This record gives sequence, structure tokens and C-alpha cells, in this order.
Amino acid sequence: MNEQRNLFLAIALSVLILFGFQWLFPSKTPAPESAPATTAAGTPPVPTSGDAVVPAPVQTAAQMAVKSRTDALATAKRIRINTPTLHGSLSVTGARLDDLTLAGYHETADPTSKEIELLSPTGAAHPYHAEFGWVPVDAGIKTPGPDTVWSVAQGNELSPGSTVVLNWDNGDGLRFVRTVSVDENYMFQIAQRVENYGTKPVTLHPFGLISRTGTPKTEGMYILHEGPLGVFDGTLKEHKYDDLKKLSTERNKTTGGWIGITDKYWLTALVPDQKEELTGRFVHQRADNADRYQVDFTGAAKVVAPGAAAETTFHLFAGAKLVSLLDHYTEKFGVERFDLAIDFGWFYFLTKPFFYLLKMMNSGLGNMGLAILALTVLIKGIMFPLANKSYASMSKMKLLQPQVKALQERFGDDKVRLQQEMMALYKKEKVNPVSGCLPILIQIPVFFALYKVLFVAIEMRHAPFYGWIKDLSAQDPTTIMNLFGLIPWDPALYLPAFLHIGVWPLIMGATMWLQQKLNPQPLDPVQAKMMMFLPVVFTFMLGQFAAGLVIYWAWSNILSIAQQWVIMRKYGVKP
Repeated sequence: MNEQRNLFLAIALSVLILFGFQWLFPSKTPAPESAPATTAAGTPPVPTSGDAVVPAPVQTAAQMAVKSRTDALATAKRIRINTPTLHGSLSVTGARLDDLTLAGYHETADPTSKEIELLSPTGAAHPYHAEFGWVPVDAGIKTPGPDTVWSVAQGNELSPGSTVVLNWDNGDGLRFVRTVSVDENYMFQIAQRVENYGTKPVTLHPFGLISRTGTPKTEGMYILHEGPLGVFDGTLKEHKYDDLKKLSTERNKTTGGWIGITDKYWLTALVPDQKEELTGRFVHQRADNADRYQVDFTGAAKVVAPGAAAETTFHLFAGAKLVSLLDHYTEKFGVERFDLAIDFGWFYFLTKPFFYLLKMMNSGLGNMGLAILALTVLIKGIMFPLANKSYASMSKMKLLQPQVKALQERFGDDKVRLQQEMMALYKKEKVNPVSGCLPILIQIPVFFALYKVLFVAIEMRHAPFYGWIKDLSAQDPTTIMNLFGLIPWDPALYLPAFLHIGVWPLIMGATMWLQQKLNPQPLDPVQAKMMMFLPVVFTFMLGQFAAGLVIYWAWSNILSIAQQWVIMRKYGVKP
């Protein structure tokens, strides 16, 4: 019994370490900075000078004076972007994608609230944009940059089925053509062409970059990656914002792959031609008192002879991280491991199937909360034989607990003799004290995989349940500190966040306590006190978690209690 009790304690402590560390010592990610209007614009890599970055162009007085997003957008001529999923505009200056909002997602659960702002122009509070172009090997060759004003050759709106074509001539023998299109979801295509009508050959490297100014507010969770990431030759690489600050620059050679910046639910990613050799970079710079993060790809050199032309194509994903959509683009463009933009964790082989099951159940039941309950029942059913074995072992152990306690009182001072007598008792009663270990160990990956699904799935965001739960991705809005709304005051204004304990966390804590009472109690009084205290700790800890996760945990406890109750009755143990 000691071995099994130690296993339970180890599992409980593992969960406490996983969740408790984040609760007690949250990540000290700084709040979003109010980046000055003079923050450096995105700059292309220089293939011939290692990790150097071209100095940023000097900002104009108009740009320096800009404060609001609206004013920043008004500083340049723009081409409207209008798709079923995106709203925004393309700047003719720099030919940048720097203004995007997500049509299907809002800042709050209220559908009339502002759309999620993904990309923002230079001069706004937190510039975030994508840029494309060419880097010459000869520094004397003029190429289009952030301040280049392009001519619009075709198109006055960018939408599915319509294309925008931009031209720019450097006046010295090179003409640049950029063709931009977008699908009905979140994928842009940027085709670049350079025509040499001069008398000398030129050598150029194509590039694409994503630049983000200011450190965004993150979840600060160890189990969730937010920040720069990419796949290079089939290997995923991730950098937290703070880690990239220390690293400054990292280069990765690859054929194909992708690179981008991810939030919990949103992603911007460069997707190059999957057959081309490229150099990808993660870059951090400190400019004008603000942090700037950049990810970019530089393609192999292209020699353009007089009278010839060179072309290259990039794709840019900018939108919501929908699993089915990322899988679709993986198949359509052959993008390697694109779905890893969603942090499915160590148990990927379980997490993704669980997600698709949850989505299927949500389609059938019409409510994500009901889908969570149904998926929990399904998983419990699959694990039923293993759980039965575990609970049967615990029931037999509990039946023997009075005899074990008597042996402890008789041989408590002689640990060797006590162990011998206990083993003899187990052998006589045909009880294996560790027979429940394996079933529990097998269930741990399943638990964490399902937890991960509920935490990262965008389908949980703003999904309502019943009663007071209007958003399964947010914490329970009720709190015991105002008697669940009966007292007209907001405890959040006066009390620490960990005291915000809602109805569902209390239900979860009560079910956890009840389940614990059904288990054999530790003979060690210190262990017994620790186990008794765990439901209280978890109640406070999960009070800060998304309501969907707490509902799942409470429902899982209820199903376990019912199963354990039946097995205990079967073996004659009084619940």
C-alpha cells in the first residue's frame, strides 16, 4: 500500500509542480510596451555580412507624430483588403501588409466588440507587419525598401478572385513587379519579379520578413509556446520572447519549411517555395527604447542577366490557428509540419485525435461544453478496464486497512518486521499492493493530452456553456467572495486574484475531496495531512483556470467517483 500511496502522492505533486509553479510564480512577461512612433521598420537580412541587419530608415516627421492606429493608416495610400475572414489594407508605401483584423473573431464574447487586430502599421502603438523584397549583393544597386512608393498597375481591392499588381522602376535598369493575391481564409501569395533592362547582370537574394515591435502580453504558461517559431528541415524550433532577447540572432539553413510568430490563438507565418534552399533567422533588436522581434527567410542568389528576369513566390499566413485549416495548407502547398504552429505538446499523437473528436462532438451536440462532457465519458469508457483494475486494487487495500493498521501498532518500531508481516498479509489475501500502478501511469498521458486540447483549441474561445458560463476559455466569473453576486461589489478591485473562487472550482474541489475519501487513507499522518490539503490547493489554483478545464476536471472526478463506488460495493467495502 505504501508503494501505491507514494505513486498517488507523486502524481499529485507532479500536477502541482506543473500547474502550481505557474500559479505561484507567474511568468514575468512585461506588459505590452507603448512603442514610440520612431520604432525602426522591418529590415531585410544581408546575406553577405553574417547576422548584420541593415540600419533602419529615418522616420519622417509625419510618422513620428502619429499616435493612433487610424492616424498611422492615413499616412500612406492604401489598397483595401476584404475577404470573408480578413479586413484591412495593403500599404502602397513599402508594399507592406501592415493592417489586418480578423473578421470572425472579436476582443470579447460580445459579437459587436472590436475585431481582433493582428497586423498594425508603423506609427501605431505596436507595429506588426510583413514585408518582402530583394537584397542586392552589390550594395550600389537600388532595390525597393520600406519607404518606396509603388505604382498600382492593377486592382483597387484585394479579395478572393481579385489580384493587385504593383510596379517600381529603380531608374537604373531594373523594374520590380509585385503581384499579391489572397484566398478566402488567411493565406496571401506574394509573387515577386525583377526585370533587367540594363546592360549589366545583377545578383539578388529574395527575402520575406515579419517584424513585431513591443513584447506582447502572453499567457505566461510553461505548457504553451508564444513567440517566434519555425520548422527547418522537418525540425520545430521555438523561442520565447525573453529567450530571443538573450540570443539576439539565430540562423537556420533549410529547404522549405516555414517561420513565424505565434500567439495563443493567432499566427503570422512565412511559407516559401518548399523546394528552395533558404536561410531562416530569428532576430531581436532594441531600437528607440522598444524591443523589436523579426523572423525572416533569405533565398539563394538569383543572377539576372541583361534582358532576362527572375521570379520568386512567398506565401504569408496571417490569421486564426484552426487545425483543419493548417492541415489543408499542409496538403495544398506541401508545408512540412505546419500544424505544429498549434502547441499540441509532448503527447501530440493523442492530443490531435482528441481535438478532432471534440470538434466532431461539438458539431453533433451544438455546444462545446457538452462536447467536453461527452469526450470525457468516451475516454473514461475506453480506459474503463484499466481504471477498474486500479480501483479494484484500491478497494482491496482499503478492506485490509484495519489489519495493516493493527500490524503497524504491533511492529511499528521494527520496520523490517512490519514490512515482512505486511507482505505476508498481502500474499495471504492475494492482494498486490502495486497492481494499480500501471493503469494509473497509462492514464497520465491521456489526462495531460486532453488538458492540452482544452487549453489550446481556439474553438474554446468565447464558447458558451449553460448558466453563468458565457466563455469556456475564461475563468468562472462568479466568486464566493461576494456570495456569487448576491453582494453588490467586485472583489477583483480589492482582493488578490487567487481569492477569486467561483462555483465550478468549488464543485471541482468538493468532488476531488470526495474521491480522495474513497481511497485508502495513508498510514503516515504527515502523508495523510498532505493528501487532505490537496483539494484545497487545487480549488484555489484552478479558480484561475479556464472554466472549460475546471468543468472537465469536475466531471471527470464525478465519473471516477461513480465507478469507484460501484467497485467498492462489489468487494464489500463500505464507501
